[in-house]
Amino acid sequence: MTASSPSLAHTGARTVRELLEERERTALSPYATLACNSRGRAVPEEEHDFRTAFQRDRDRILHTKAFRRLKQKTQVFIAPKGDHYRTRLTHTLEVAQIARTVARALFLNEDLTEAIALGHDLGHTPFGHAGEAVLAELFSEGFKHYEQSLRVVDKLETRRSGKGLNLTHEVREGILNHSIGKTVLLGRPSVNTTTPEAVVVSVCDAIAYINHDIDDALRCGLITLGDLPKDAIDRLGNATSQRIDRMTTALILGSEEGRVRMQEDVRQATVDLRTYLYKNLYPCDAISKEINKAKKLLKELYLFLLENPTKESAAGDLSDSIERRTVDFIAGMTDPYALQLYSDLFFPESWPA
Repeated sequence: MTASSPSLAHTGARTVRELLEERERTALSPYATLACNSRGRAVPEEEHDFRTAFQRDRDRILHTKAFRRLKQKTQVFIAPKGDHYRTRLTHTLEVAQIARTVARALFLNEDLTEAIALGHDLGHTPFGHAGEAVLAELFSEGFKHYEQSLRVVDKLETRRSGKGLNLTHEVREGILNHSIGKTVLLGRPSVNTTTPEAVVVSVCDAIAYINHDIDDALRCGLITLGDLPKDAIDRLGNATSQRIDRMTTALILGSEEGRVRMQEDVRQATVDLRTYLYKNLYPCDAISKEINKAKKLLKELYLFLLENPTKESAAGDLSDSIERRTVDFIAGMTDPYALQLYSDLFFPESWPA
């Protein structure tokens, strides 16, 4: 610790948290969301001596079971044989790192940004968007992974003090609205009904998946670099690191006065790559074939468990319908868990020799 660094001996009557909050007030942009100005938690809590409210939220998310399960949930490629394909967890970590870089450069609240990024996909289903599509079709109330993410932190995860993580309003709002980045990419003004940190995370979510999905598709030979839009690649670069750097730099330089925007030339190139993925990669036969298998598996699991609840699938708040609890159970599964449960329920057991 340097002579100029505050220590417990130097704080006097002020806590470390109060010193950190003071640092935010003096160092961050006037458009940043300050921890001391948080709209608070649903259930009021005493403040921590050493961590701000947003730092506590980040830590609570990081230590959840739902966060750990992301390591075995599909990003795009289902059950890949290689070790280097992205999962929902590595995607989350990439989003968090890119978003923290942007928040730091814009002097926004890095802790709030990180908390939103780490929590934004907690409600994702097994097998990626295949699972989301199945539950959206079958569940009478509909299903969106970002709404499920909020349900995870509000109700399904537990702490010693009870159900839910009791996160701050700002982190909860950012998790719920993490898909708004598309408006920025499409050249529309970023919404002003949420924090700039939430908008940063939502755009960086797109920066991350556009680039790592291309990287994974190149790795498995589904596409070649020459298949990608030439103008976009000429603008952004051949390497994943080049493209991420140029998109991130354009987001930093294009944002001003609390409005999150990307410089126009890079924004258009980014949109061109995104359009290519949705038009050519995600619906391709090789991916669609495996997605359809996953959809069939999850649909059969859902319908079976709805009629034949198990102790695990029926667990939860008994005031919720069995349909709601079944959705929570399936949405929380990892890919291997879903595959094993399907085998246990529908495959005949082998007789011992």
